[in-house]
Parts: sequence; C-alpha cells; structure tokens
Amino acid sequence: MKIKVGDKVKMLGGKDRGKTGKVLQVLVSDNRVMVEGLNLIIKHQRPKKQGEKGQRLQFPRAVNLSKVALICPKCGAATRVGFKIITTEEGKRLKSRRCLKCQETF
Repeated sequence: MKIKVGDKVKMLGGKDRGKTGKVLQVLVSDNRVMVEGLNLIIKHQRPKKQGEKGQRLQFPRAVNLSKVALICPKCGAATRVGFKIITTEEGKRLKSRRCLKCQETF
C-alpha cells in the first residue's frame, strides 16, 4: 500500500477537493482511506431517554484511494509514490517509498 496511517494527503476530488488532512485509517480490502476532518458526514441520533436532547454526530467517511495524493514530507508537493530497494551494510534489502517529483526517499 502506497499510503499509510499518519501520512498527510491532499483530496483530489469530491466536496473537499484541494484540502489536506492526516490519514486516520487505511482499509486495504476496499482500497479506501479515512482522512481526518475531510469527507465528513452527519448522523442524527435520536434521544434515548425522555428529557434528553438529540444529537448531530460528525465523523469521516472512507474515500477511495484514487481520490487522494500523498504530500511529500521533503518537498511539500502532492505527488505520486514510487518504491526503491535499498541494501544496507549487513546485506538486508529494505523497500522504501520515494517521491516521484523530488526523488527523495522517506
């Protein structure tokens, strides 16, 4: 998965187009992500007891992965993500993500 929890992303489509937020959850099986403060829906909750007031609850709804772009932590631009395999001194091979605009790994 190219986008992980905690990444900063930019919305490419929908009612929140152009806004940025942090990824709260990644739903791998559905190819969807939940972004903090974006794509909010309102759920009306009825009062459970007499004398209690009803509520309007706001929470983020999952959005398709193709509708978000990762913001590179190095250059700050919305970019696509590539992978690079790095070999350490011990001979281990590590797969790391990299920005396809500035070519920096993160």
